Amino acid sequence: MPRRGETAVVPIESEGGGGGQGRPKSPRRSRSQGPGHHGHRGPQHRNGGHPQPPQEFRPFRRWFPFLVPLFIVANIALFVLTMYENDCPAHAAAAGAAIGGSVGGAGAAQGCLLEPELGRFAFQSYRENPLVGPSSATLLKMGALETSKVAKDHEGWRLITCIWLHAGVIHILANMLSLLMIGIRLEKEFGFLRIGTLYVISGVGGSLLSALFMVSNISVGASGALFGLLGSMLSELITNWTIYENKFAALLTLVMIIAINLAVGILPHVDNFAHIGGFISGFFLGFVLLIRPQFGYINQKNSPLGLSTGPTKCKYKTYQIILLVIALMILISGFTIGFVLLMKGFNASENCSWCHYLSCVPTSKWSCKAPSNYCLSSQLENQLNLTCQSTGKTETYVLNNPSNAEAIKNLCLGLCS
Repeated sequence: MPRRGETAVVPIESEGGGGGQGRPKSPRRSRSQGPGHHGHRGPQHRNGGHPQPPQEFRPFRRWFPFLVPLFIVANIALFVLTMYENDCPAHAAAAGAAIGGSVGGAGAAQGCLLEPELGRFAFQSYRENPLVGPSSATLLKMGALETSKVAKDHEGWRLITCIWLHAGVIHILANMLSLLMIGIRLEKEFGFLRIGTLYVISGVGGSLLSALFMVSNISVGASGALFGLLGSMLSELITNWTIYENKFAALLTLVMIIAINLAVGILPHVDNFAHIGGFISGFFLGFVLLIRPQFGYINQKNSPLGLSTGPTKCKYKTYQIILLVIALMILISGFTIGFVLLMKGFNASENCSWCHYLSCVPTSKWSCKAPSNYCLSSQLENQLNLTCQSTGKTETYVLNNPSNAEAIKNLCLGLCS
């Protein structure tokens, strides 16, 4: 089954600025400044002898969010298309026609959830997909991430397509609610171009790290991209540190949210490497894409013509430029090295004996043994013996059509799920 689990992240609710971390401080203004300046009190005009009410200070442009809702619609539409392509009743009927039965075990054909009500949109059995969704075979067909297909078959596009696919109803609901809460606020503050770029690149970064460490699993979901948005909120707070009030409270709250969500990734069936890769990518992208001008520069830019506001201010502070350059170098080198290692078939988990604990910590309640959708088979006429490599389960089937490769593949996926 797909490994990338749902991750619900909670944005920091506050009164505006920088993805919700805190409120921007007002630039200091002297009394000599002209009417073109809008501070906390705003300009005063006579209107029947009464001044206008105070205006809220907004030093940065506010954007209308439309890209994040489009992303949500696209994810839902692709999930519906995946379920249409899955067509559980038809595949179950075909498998039943190809398989005469099983020897010493249960029949191969699994029932479909809500088949009478949903028709071809019926879900796979809960045993095969506990997230209530399509089969692994359908997800692979639609573009799910599998390391061997990227490294050996050169299907690099799967690093992107897997971001838009989801393993089930539970999976997509959790991710889309998280995207709605975080993405809308960030797009309002920074615009569709920056947030769209950050979302996609962070998602690819999560897919890349997942492909290097989870080489025997199928991975889908937007969790890596969502963690990229969360990481960018942290770097945005750091790079724009001087313009926020309540800095340490905002930083502590954000770090706690990040820690809690990363801790969820140590549960089984959750691809925490995608979360970590997306978070790291988004964190460094935040220094590049979410940088804010300093208030001294904003004062000069908005000053009336001929009014002196003191020494000329640079648009960005020195530490902001340094962080931007360092982050850009780390991003370029990291993605380059990652892609090279992936195309060479590098298995990072074999070269790091403890790294698997970053994605799952075994306890008495669950096992972290990664499922593998590969089977050892032996066939004598119309009798097929299958053994799942990851679970060790063995089943013997009687095939009406021994040459039906699709039926055999579905048998293996069902046996290993």
